[in-house]
Amino acid sequence: MGKLRRREGKPRSLRRQRDVLCDVMLAAGQCETWLTLHELARLTGYGEASVSAQLRHLRKPEYGGFVVDKQRRAVDEVARGEVVRGELGPVWEYRLQRGLRMAWTGVGLIKRNGGLVVRMV
Repeated sequence: MGKLRRREGKPRSLRRQRDVLCDVMLAAGQCETWLTLHELARLTGYGEASVSAQLRHLRKPEYGGFVVDKQRRAVDEVARGEVVRGELGPVWEYRLQRGLRMAWTGVGLIKRNGGLVVRMV
């Protein structure tokens, strides 16, 4: 067998897509700004499908259990900046908030917010 060669390529980024997206969304939330998938893709440099997937992951308890709010933008925009009303369907915008995490214990629900635990039966 020959020697194994170490592949040299681009250095790996230390921050994951999810971390970058989370930081951008939390910063936008402090300014009370809602962002579309297209705007998030432009800000982060990741594709819209990746941004959408990472927003889904951020809802999971193991990735922070954030609340991802979604609403329809008043003026429907196309990714290229053209204004189109109703031709291509609605444009959705998103906001990220630190939320209450709920856990089912078999006895009832427990809300966890930092160190506070409230049992709901």
